[in-house]
Amino acid sequence: MTAAVTSPAGPAGPAGPATVRGRGSRPLAGTWPLLRLALRRDRVVIPLWVGVVALMVVSMPGSLKSVYSTAAERTELARQMLTNSSLRAMYGPVFGDSLGGLVAWRIGAYAGVFAGIMSLVVVVRHTRDEEESGRQEMVSAGMVGRRAPLTAALLAALVANTALALLITAGLAGQGSSGALALGLGTAGVGMVFATVAAVVAQLTESARLAKGLTGGLLGAAFALRAAGDSSVSDGSSVLTWLSPVGWLENLRPFAHERWWVLPLFAAAVTLQGATAYELAGRRDVGMSFLPTRPGPAAGRLGTAGALAWRLQRGSLLGWSLGFLAAGAAFGGVTKGATDLVGDNERTREIIERMGGQSGITDAFLATMVGMLGMVAALYVVQSVLRLHGEETSQRAEPVLAGAVGRLRWAGGHLLIAFGGAVLIMLLGGLGLTAGYGRSLGPILGACLVQLPAIWTIGALAVLLYGVSPQVAPAAWAVAGTALLLGWIGPALDLPAPVLDLSPFGHLPRLPGGEMTWTPVLALTAIATTLAAAGLTAFRHRDLTTG
Repeated sequence: MTAAVTSPAGPAGPAGPATVRGRGSRPLAGTWPLLRLALRRDRVVIPLWVGVVALMVVSMPGSLKSVYSTAAERTELARQMLTNSSLRAMYGPVFGDSLGGLVAWRIGAYAGVFAGIMSLVVVVRHTRDEEESGRQEMVSAGMVGRRAPLTAALLAALVANTALALLITAGLAGQGSSGALALGLGTAGVGMVFATVAAVVAQLTESARLAKGLTGGLLGAAFALRAAGDSSVSDGSSVLTWLSPVGWLENLRPFAHERWWVLPLFAAAVTLQGATAYELAGRRDVGMSFLPTRPGPAAGRLGTAGALAWRLQRGSLLGWSLGFLAAGAAFGGVTKGATDLVGDNERTREIIERMGGQSGITDAFLATMVGMLGMVAALYVVQSVLRLHGEETSQRAEPVLAGAVGRLRWAGGHLLIAFGGAVLIMLLGGLGLTAGYGRSLGPILGACLVQLPAIWTIGALAVLLYGVSPQVAPAAWAVAGTALLLGWIGPALDLPAPVLDLSPFGHLPRLPGGEMTWTPVLALTAIATTLAAAGLTAFRHRDLTTG
């Protein structure tokens, strides 16, 4: 197959203005068919992302109303935020004491972060991922303009964020149409900012995995900047807050005398970053990048399948480890103000105790934070297990397995990093939580380790899905996401116990502070072992990439 593009740097050159043969004057030719294809391919993923994020936002008024039912309680909460820097770092300041204002305070920043994750996944999937798999080269050999794939990817992200903005606006219209529109536009604005960030990074890197990792790191840095700024001042005026797109959403102030003049910041960032991505896309060949992948190590350093798996996954594990250490420290700092936040509010105390157990409020809050770390760690395990899926579908696994490497040895290297990595990140999360809180190292580390059987159960289910068929393996994300939603918003929505028990985390003892019971821990460990064994058995007996 001949390359569809040429450049002064040669067919493999990363730089130099590329010229598409016969289509140089039509760089956007084929955009609409590619957009329709992208939306068709994401007909499940995009609605799922949009629906989950919108549900998180629009369900919040009901749960907050049950906690802060009177104007006096809401005013007292806003007053407490003026002096509680640790809680401001986690949620941001309260700008309005209406129910809508509390929704924007409680969920606004997190909705923006989830919109950013959704957007970067969509853009990288339809740009760098397509090039890495070789499909983009075949598409570009037809009547497709040079910038059409990038345009289609950004339009797909725009469709997803527009749908999210409409659902948030409609769902919160009862709290005030102006505030609902501001929150919807701000959330979509954050999503589009990171869609264009992903578009730029996809031009710089040669790996879809690295593009997602770098963009996700920038998104995490934006949240950290917002948190650092809000912890220092109580009105969102910190320079650090204004340096973050998540801080722009906060300073848009939905339901609190909206600052509509903040919206052009989103538009300017999207325009500038989008123009940069378009310029870079025109200066490289398909499949190439401005930051090429470093060559592999010399012979002898990757003598086993496990060593190869470690090389492929060590960067991801390092990022998760640092993230858990930082998140644990932040949660530990918030714990110091938990008692002040709850005060005499019995409904808040009840929610925290439903999530963290019936012990004292501080121990219950710590148990809640440990549980959150555990549910997020399940996402790491799923990601790490599904690296097997990525290696197989990209046809990199077949050359390895064609040699003297058995399937179980090959899969076992990745699973060791997945399940063992969960132990590492939970220990680091516990260390961070202890450092932020200032005491209780043993009980907190023990509580973190108790989360492992539930984490492993979700990871083992991912192994089973992958072993049965690579086509159904991505459904493991839905399992992990459901467990996260049940644990995060289930107690606030007062869902019945049988629904909450659908998550394996609902069966674990609430530590620290609660009573340690070994039966559910051992039962979940046995279930995880059985599911993983069944998945590996299925994998041994099926064809590669055919299911």
